[in-house]
Amino acid sequence: MVRVLFLWLATAALAAGTAVAQPANVTEELPPIEAAPLEAAPLETAPLDANQPEGSEPDAPETAVPEAAAPGVTAPAEAPDAVGADAAPPVAPPVVAPDEGAQPRTSIGDALDPLLAPPPREPHLPILGEPVPTTVEIEWRVENPFRFFADPKDTEVHRATYLALSPEQRASAPVLAAEHALARRHESGWAETMYRKTCWSSSTNRYVCPDKGDYINPSHHKVVVTLKGMPEPDIECRWITAELHKAGESAGPESAVMRPCGEPMLLAAPYPSGLSVRVEVGGIAVASTEIKVRDLFVVGLGDSFGSGEGNPDVPVRFSAERSVAYGKAAKSDDLGGYPARIGAWKQVGDAAFIEGNARWLDQACHRSLYSHQLRAALELAVEDPHRAVTYAGFACSGAEVTWGLFLRYKGNEWVPNPPDLSQISAAADAQCGKRDAPVVDMPEAYHMHGVIPELMGGLTLSKCPYEKARKIDLVFMSVGGNDIGFARLVANAVLSDESLVRSLGGWFGQVHGNKESQELLTRLDQRYKAMNRAVHGILHVPWDESDRVILTSYPPFALLDDAGNMCRDGSAGMEVFNEFKITQKAALSSSWLADKLDQVMETSAGGLGWSFANAHRKTFVGRGVCAGHTNGLGPLVDDLRMPRRKGGAWLPYNPAHYEPYAARLRWFRTPNDAFLTGNFHAAGSVMQKVLKLDSFSWFQVLLAATYGGAFHPTAEGQAAMADAVAARARDVLLRHGQQSAAASAAASSGETP
Repeated sequence: MVRVLFLWLATAALAAGTAVAQPANVTEELPPIEAAPLEAAPLETAPLDANQPEGSEPDAPETAVPEAAAPGVTAPAEAPDAVGADAAPPVAPPVVAPDEGAQPRTSIGDALDPLLAPPPREPHLPILGEPVPTTVEIEWRVENPFRFFADPKDTEVHRATYLALSPEQRASAPVLAAEHALARRHESGWAETMYRKTCWSSSTNRYVCPDKGDYINPSHHKVVVTLKGMPEPDIECRWITAELHKAGESAGPESAVMRPCGEPMLLAAPYPSGLSVRVEVGGIAVASTEIKVRDLFVVGLGDSFGSGEGNPDVPVRFSAERSVAYGKAAKSDDLGGYPARIGAWKQVGDAAFIEGNARWLDQACHRSLYSHQLRAALELAVEDPHRAVTYAGFACSGAEVTWGLFLRYKGNEWVPNPPDLSQISAAADAQCGKRDAPVVDMPEAYHMHGVIPELMGGLTLSKCPYEKARKIDLVFMSVGGNDIGFARLVANAVLSDESLVRSLGGWFGQVHGNKESQELLTRLDQRYKAMNRAVHGILHVPWDESDRVILTSYPPFALLDDAGNMCRDGSAGMEVFNEFKITQKAALSSSWLADKLDQVMETSAGGLGWSFANAHRKTFVGRGVCAGHTNGLGPLVDDLRMPRRKGGAWLPYNPAHYEPYAARLRWFRTPNDAFLTGNFHAAGSVMQKVLKLDSFSWFQVLLAATYGGAFHPTAEGQAAMADAVAARARDVLLRHGQQSAAASAAASSGETP
C-alpha cells in the first residue's frame, strides 16, 4: 500500500509541477494550529450502513472530530442515520504491482526514489496493476452554523435531522418535515432541552452568549475539516494553515501540525478574512483550499405570530389523577373537574402554582424556539455547510408597529424585568455588538404627517453609528394584525353577544367588529411606510436593498374546518369556557376582513420594495381550529373535546396523555389546546390589582384558554410559515450574491450540499 500511495503521490506531484521537497518557510517548530490532540477519544458516530455508498468498502473505519476539540460534532441519538462529522472515505483496495515478488518497501525514501524514476517496460505491453490517481480534496463545514445555540450539539440535532430528510422533503418543505421528525422523538417538544442554552439573556434582555464573547460580531468560526480521496488514511498528513489577507495571499505566519490523514480537524477560521489550508505528505502538497465562512445577520421583528405564541419551549404538564375546580362562572356554570397541573401547589394562583407556568425563551413576549422566524434562520444555517447565521429575534406577543416596534412594549405576561427597549431600538442596540447604541431624538420623523399620532413628539430611538453597525442581511417581519385589532375580530366571532367578556377591557382588550377594523386598515399602509423609514434610517438597510425585508403573510382565518369550509355554529374545540361559541355569520365577516388585511400587506410590501412571503397560506387550507373530530372516531391527537373529570373518571381522555407537539390535522391552537399547552394563569395579587375582581377564579380559565395561544399556529403551522420565509430568503440572498451554488442546488433538488 505504501508503494501504491507514493506512486500516486509522485504522479500527482509531477502533474501539478510540485517539487518533492520540504517548503523552506515552514518548519516543525512553527506554532500548532488549534486542533484536537491525538490522544483524545473519538466521539461516537451513527452507523453508516443505511447510507453506505454503492461500491464502497463496508468495513471502512469511521473517524470523528476528537471530543476535546469539537464536543458538539456527535450525531444525536434521535437521528441514527446521520453522522456528526463526515466519516473517512473507504480505503482503496491494494493493487498488485508488476514486480509483486519483490519485498515491500516500508521506508519513505526507499519508496519514493524508484517511483520518481520507474524502470523501463517493454513497449506495447499493457501496464498491469498500477492505480489510477484519485483526486484528493479538502472538505469543510462550520461546526456550529446556528450561532444562537451556545451548545454546538443542539445545532447538530437539527443539522442531522435535515440531512436525514429525503431529497423530496428537503426540496419542498424541509422545516415542516424536520418538525415532524423531531416531534416523533420528543413527546413534549424538542425545545425543552435547548431553550436555556442560547445566546439570549433574559436577565438583561440582550443577546449575550454564556462565554461573554461578542455574539453579534464573531472573530472566528470553528470549522470541521476533512481530507477526502486519500488512498491511505492512516498515514501522517501535515496540515499547514495561515490567515488569509487577500485572495491567494497569506497575511500571517503559517502554522503546521501532524495528524493522521483520515482524522477530521477542528480549525479556527478567522472572520471575515478566512483561512488558507494546505496538506502535505512527505513534503508533497496533496491538497489545498481557502476557507471563508459566510456569516448572515438575521433580525426578527413583529408580533405573536412572529414570536411563536401558543408554542412554549416547556409546555405545562398535567396530573393523571388530580383535577381542579374554578368555582362558578357568571351564569352559575360549574367549573369543576378541569385538568390540574402537576406539582405541590395548594391553590390556583399561589406561588407553587405559578412556578409551574409554561416556560419561554422570553417569558414576557412569549417568544420561543418554535417561532417561524427562528426556524427559518435555523434552516438557512443547516442547509449550507459553509454558512453561519447570527440570529437576533425581538418579536413580542401583542406588539404593533407603534407599541412594540417604535415604542416600548412590556409584553403580555408580567415579569420582573420586562423589555426595556422598543424592537427597533433593541435591533439597533444589537447591531453595535458589545457597545451600547446611542439614543437619538426623532420627534417628527415617523408620524407620517400626523397619521400616526402615537409617534408625534418625544420619540427617541437607539441608533448604532453606521461605521460601527453590523450590516443586517435579512429582516423577518410579522406585524400588522394587532394594528387593526385582529385578535379582537376573532373574539367577536367566538363570543356570544351577551358575553360578560365583551365588556371587560384591560388585559383582554375591547372586542370590536369589522367597522372599527376597516377604519384601522386604511391607515395600515402608512404604518408600514414609517417602519420602512426606520429600517433604512435606523437599522442601515440600504435603500436599494429593500428586498432584504421579508414581510410574512398571516395564515388564512383560523375558523376553517378540515375541508376548508367555515366552522359550523357551535363550540367544538372551545368547551373550556362556556362563553366561547362560533357563529358562522360573524366568522365569515371576520374572514373577509382577514383576506383584506393580506391584500393590504402584499400591496404595501410591493410598494416599498419588500419581499412578501405567502406561500404557506395554501398549505393552511383545511387546517383550522375545527379540523378534527368530536365523536371519538379518530386519532386522539385530533379529538377537539376538552377532557373533564366527572364521576371519578376522565372523559373523553386523560389530560396527562395530551401531546402538545404531535402532528395533527389542525394547525391552530383551539382554546382547549391553549388551556392544555400554555395554561397561562396569573398570580392572585395581579388579578385583583389589574382586574379588580373579588372572585377571579373563573377568569383564570379565560386567561388559560386565550393567553395560552388560542387561534395561533401550532409548531407545525410555524414550521410551514418558516418554509415560506426561508424560500423567499434564498431568493433574496441569491440576488445579492450570498447564496452558494451548493445550497441553491440542495434547496431545489434535495441533494446534500
